[in-house]
Amino acid sequence: MIQEADEIQQDDLSPAQHTVAKPAAIRGRGLLHGEEAELVIEPAPVDHGIVFERVDLDPPVRIPALIDHALDRERRTTLKNGSSTVETVEHCMSALAGLGIDNALVRINGPEVPLGDGSASAFVEAIQDVGIQTQDGSRLIYQVTEPIILDEGGSMLAAFPSRHDDFRVIYELDYGTGEQRISRQSQGFVLDTEQYLSELSTARTYSLKEEAQGLWEQGLCRHLTPKDVLVIGEDGPIENAYRFDNEPARHKILDLIGDLYLLGGPVHGRFVASRSGHALNRKMCTRIREQAEARRRQDLLRDGQVMDIRAIQQIMPHRYPMLLVDRVVEVEGHRRAIGVKNVTINEPFFGGHYPSTPLMPGVLIVEAMAQLGGLLLSQKLEHAGKIAVLLSLDKVKLRHPVTPGDQLVLEAETVRASSRTASIRCQAFVGSQVAAEASIRFMMVDAEQR
Repeated sequence: MIQEADEIQQDDLSPAQHTVAKPAAIRGRGLLHGEEAELVIEPAPVDHGIVFERVDLDPPVRIPALIDHALDRERRTTLKNGSSTVETVEHCMSALAGLGIDNALVRINGPEVPLGDGSASAFVEAIQDVGIQTQDGSRLIYQVTEPIILDEGGSMLAAFPSRHDDFRVIYELDYGTGEQRISRQSQGFVLDTEQYLSELSTARTYSLKEEAQGLWEQGLCRHLTPKDVLVIGEDGPIENAYRFDNEPARHKILDLIGDLYLLGGPVHGRFVASRSGHALNRKMCTRIREQAEARRRQDLLRDGQVMDIRAIQQIMPHRYPMLLVDRVVEVEGHRRAIGVKNVTINEPFFGGHYPSTPLMPGVLIVEAMAQLGGLLLSQKLEHAGKIAVLLSLDKVKLRHPVTPGDQLVLEAETVRASSRTASIRCQAFVGSQVAAEASIRFMMVDAEQR
């Protein structure tokens, strides 16, 4: 068990970012397909993040190591950009997280990351050989601020706020009374580099004998023998031995650390896991990011105001009752904006739209998102003197009712924009709930033509 200590005060400044000092190379076959590949972890600048690059493709394809690019595949974590993928990235990501590497370009000349011995040790050793470089930039750290509990099919992964400025986890592995080959086991862990190196980095991936046979029958893992990986039979590891009595539980934590690094930075919180794996890890990653984004929106609503209603009216041709954006609280150039619509019972549409149970019409929620999109596009220099006219809607989804008293938080993000047309991806939130989303296309029209 992990003992709770006195509350630790967080420093005013986040820790510095790091990259590798020189390129670090790892060679070997992948786990599933057995193709020989070379992976080189190269230095990258501040705020670059972890990015994989398939250098065997023409042209090379880069895939950011972020949860948006993760696929739902069994027993592994796979990244995808377009039609290009990189398989089994979790052990490499775990090593990068364990050693505190924030920025790296990971070049690979094949579809799958080398397996090594099934742990993170090959990546750790390669990075240690070349050294780690401190960079002039602060780390992006995610904080768990509210409990998140995922419980599916007998597996559970939960995250809780912590008084400590770190990542800590208790993992329990219990296959039930019908499975005697892997005994019930647990492991507590607090992430720092020294503990990662001594307690986790050498813990190997494993499978039961029948699981390994199933992969073999599918034509996978045919280059491996039980001596190469940890295959567990009736009497324990076949032609192999455990490095730790609870090596499977330790490896599950190794995977969790690697999968959560798809947030784009470390996460601080207390985690409790039981029989969880890659699928729940990825869902937890998404939920932590959503929680962080919701908190950021609330902070902006409390503190920010980029455009008040008078500034909005100077840009938008709409007026009451069709002006549906009350203020803009953040604008990032012409790339992204966040705005607010305060929904009151005095809105004229409530008198006729389900008056006994007032609901904001979905078309007006979409219109509010479109108006924020127009305000965002007005920030682009090429669009000076023009207004955005809605051209088409796609992927429109209404997910949560909006009622009197709600504060509708609008987000707009530019997908692409030219001098004549633009595409915007929009979402609307009530609290942490997504109320609506849509992809909206605009035509830019000279203001005097409106």
